Amino acid sequence: MDKLDLIDRKILAELMRDATLSVAQIADRVGLSQTPCWKRIQKLEAAGIITGRVALVDPERIGFGLTVFVGVEAPDHGSAWRQAFAEAVAKIPAILEVYRMAGDTDYLLRVSVPDMSAFDALYRQLTDAVPIKNVTSHFAMERIKYSTAYPIDTEVR
Repeated sequence: MDKLDLIDRKILAELMRDATLSVAQIADRVGLSQTPCWKRIQKLEAAGIITGRVALVDPERIGFGLTVFVGVEAPDHGSAWRQAFAEAVAKIPAILEVYRMAGDTDYLLRVSVPDMSAFDALYRQLTDAVPIKNVTSHFAMERIKYSTAYPIDTEVR
């Protein structure tokens, strides 16, 4: 897909708000009939723009009340270390997101665990798996805003 038109952006906005909507509901909200809407959704999936559909859950209600942002400083920046690090974090389900960063921190991880002892176990697992120069952990006290929906432009210009 070259560029998203207004209808594609509206479809994406609806799906990001609620992926349980039926094709008929989405079509109605974006001003299409069902078949063209379904074809557009299929094209968005085939193009890799829609990468999946999931249910969002409250982490505290399922026992993952501690969110930790972990900054990792690499001991070196070689491909072997990067590969070992990528493999190590992929094996730890409580590490939900990993970003390679610019600046003082080389990698930023978002971790969700039940409690401090679970975080300590995760910390030990990670630091045993690969050499790390420095680890800095920031513990979230309160989640004030959370969204998975990108602020896609759905206005006519």
